[in-house]
Amino acid sequence: MAAGDTERMAEGASAKPVSTGAPSPATGEAHITIRGLSKAFGEAAIYDGFDLDIPRGRFVSVFGPNGCGKSTLINLVAGLLEPDAGTIRFGGKRLRDTNFGYVFQNYREALFPWMRSIDNIRYPLKFRNIPRSERSERVERLVDRLGVTLDLAKYPYQLSGGQQQLVSIMRSLVIEPEVLFLDEPFSALDYEMTLFMRDQLQALFMDTRTTMVFVSHDLEEAVYLADDVMLLSRGPAEIADYVTVGIPRPRTAATISQGEFVSVKAHCLDVFQRTVRDA
Repeated sequence: MAAGDTERMAEGASAKPVSTGAPSPATGEAHITIRGLSKAFGEAAIYDGFDLDIPRGRFVSVFGPNGCGKSTLINLVAGLLEPDAGTIRFGGKRLRDTNFGYVFQNYREALFPWMRSIDNIRYPLKFRNIPRSERSERVERLVDRLGVTLDLAKYPYQLSGGQQQLVSIMRSLVIEPEVLFLDEPFSALDYEMTLFMRDQLQALFMDTRTTMVFVSHDLEEAVYLADDVMLLSRGPAEIADYVTVGIPRPRTAATISQGEFVSVKAHCLDVFQRTVRDA
């Protein structure tokens, strides 16, 4: 979902560990800079002085134990939650000066059921007073880029879950965002549609090089899609490890059985298990 929608609801693999709680190792200009981020719910501190740098044009997966604050992190960065303390900047800019999109986990509630799919996609452009002709041009370009054959004249209730999520993702992309946040966007999809959507997202990333921050509860998926996997500890969350996935793109089903992939996934799993065990 684009910023402001629904009234603000809206290359050999290697591991690069960093000291716990430190900013991630930058491989270029930092696009998202977080310093001193703190957030608590009641007595439970989710973040306490958390620092992070996400380089521009990278796909970063966020993975960690249940309840560690993965979704909370991107909700804080995207402005859906208010931090208790800390600063967040996007290439030196504030959130309100940044063009970003957000794909929610619950696609059924994210789409407007009274609008046709194509009108759902156009909505953030209309919200921003983009001229009608440009709205149509942007949607056409996006449809061509994705190779979408879906009948966008249908309403969301006439579509499958995967098709609805595709519409949701298209709505977030039509604004041509600088940053795209995705909160477990495939968790409610069947396996066939999940595989399709992963490859669609990878192709979009390769084409646009939009900075993407992707929350996942599936380690294989997190590694498969990412340039970097950020592993979080339990709350107050710290960076347990920040792992660079050096596997060339495009990645395919065969990638999952390759030695480089198996090695990175095994490393991430080891860090995850130690994090859970030592909590």
